[in-house]
Amino acid sequence: MRIGVLGTGTVGRTIAAKLRELGHDVLVGSRSAGADAVPFPDAAKHGALVFNCTAGAASLEALGAAGEENLTGKVLVDVTLPLDFSQGSPPGLFVCNDDSLGEQIQRAFPETKVVKTLNTVNASVMVDPIPGTNLFVCGNEEEAKAQVGELLQGFGWPADAIIDLGDISNARGTEMYLPLWIRLMGALGTARFNIAVVQ
Repeated sequence: MRIGVLGTGTVGRTIAAKLRELGHDVLVGSRSAGADAVPFPDAAKHGALVFNCTAGAASLEALGAAGEENLTGKVLVDVTLPLDFSQGSPPGLFVCNDDSLGEQIQRAFPETKVVKTLNTVNASVMVDPIPGTNLFVCGNEEEAKAQVGELLQGFGWPADAIIDLGDISNARGTEMYLPLWIRLMGALGTARFNIAVVQ
């Protein structure tokens, strides 16, 4: 599959490398093209599916730069978090409770099928899951979530480990998990952990 990955940070690079390992045709997009990246519009246009791995505070601007016409009708896998470092560390969230970054992106690009996922784990866990733990997806389009689920299974997530929370408004919950995640990282001394839902 042709896939565009927007963002050249650790998350974007990790996901792009895994996708290439799985045989996908990947272009990584950045604000300013470099030796191993192309401009945002080129990556977005290339992808039949696009990953948004840009910094949360810059996501709407970055997606705007990628071009609405290059995202229309496509699945956009949103991995971002609304991190607010204005008060220092640990960061807060610049949107929460009654809205989410995932919803803001969906409203800004109504013809794009936004699926929020992977934002509750560290980059290494995204592509090398910890056995027995869970991952969450949400979005308004069932077919889009199913397509993303297949990709996640390629990353190593068992189908029964992926929990569909429902529509994109449920991104509020996964994004608001971040403050707890940060404190767990501090208590555990590592970012390589995840949670399991037990009934």
